[in-house]
Amino acid sequence: MLKIDNIYKTFNIGTINEKHALNGLSLHLQPGDFVTVIGGNGAGKSTMLNAISGVWPIDSGSIVINGNDVTALPEYKRAIHLGRVFQDPMLGSAANMQIQENLALALRRGKKRTLRWGITAQEREQYHDLLKTLDLGLEDRLTSKVGLLSGGQRQALTLLMATLTKPDLLLLDEHTAALDPKTAAKVLEISDRIIAENKLTALMVTHNMHDAITHGNRLIMLKDGRIILDIAGEEKKHLTVEDLLAKFAIAAGEEMANDRMLLG
Repeated sequence: MLKIDNIYKTFNIGTINEKHALNGLSLHLQPGDFVTVIGGNGAGKSTMLNAISGVWPIDSGSIVINGNDVTALPEYKRAIHLGRVFQDPMLGSAANMQIQENLALALRRGKKRTLRWGITAQEREQYHDLLKTLDLGLEDRLTSKVGLLSGGQRQALTLLMATLTKPDLLLLDEHTAALDPKTAAKVLEISDRIIAENKLTALMVTHNMHDAITHGNRLIMLKDGRIILDIAGEEKKHLTVEDLLAKFAIAAGEEMANDRMLLG
């Protein structure tokens, strides 16, 4: 479903701020894989997601999504293959539009636009049923403005919107980092269920080692723009935070010194 082969990305080439963000990174995902991505600040996690999304071109290498070579495609042409939820709950939805209007936009993504914008009664019923599965009380607030929702409600809605048309690949970019622990756990629970029920292929970036271990069927760790750990199957099922720290020390040749990851 995703083939990243030997990609490189350097920012500010030839300046004092030159940064090698991705260094020959390769990653292959099978359909239905749910891969958690962990690493310290500057490891290349979000840079990798931006490379997949086409936020900017890579220097070399290739990116193939579901058999489609998207390496040279701009961001808007890749959007049909992708769903993405960002760290900031304010992104991914329109604050001044109603919940049902946001869902209608998501449902019509990639389809030919016409002058017939109205939301049908059948669609309202569909939205009501979908929102009810979130168990957040949003099914009775279809006409409420999204800007009135809490951060957790808005992030759950964004997650629903990102998966409404079943993307080839779902990208979760630290999508619970801005939420309180209880709300973050609820959004992660919803994420697990949506991914499982729709048999989605997903990449979830996180700084929380416990979340990286608990969720998904595979875990990768990045350092200096390349993958240094790739853990799956039974090994991941029995993995602990202590095991992960020990494996990092062996693979990286140093102790973990990232406060955000350790505290998380």
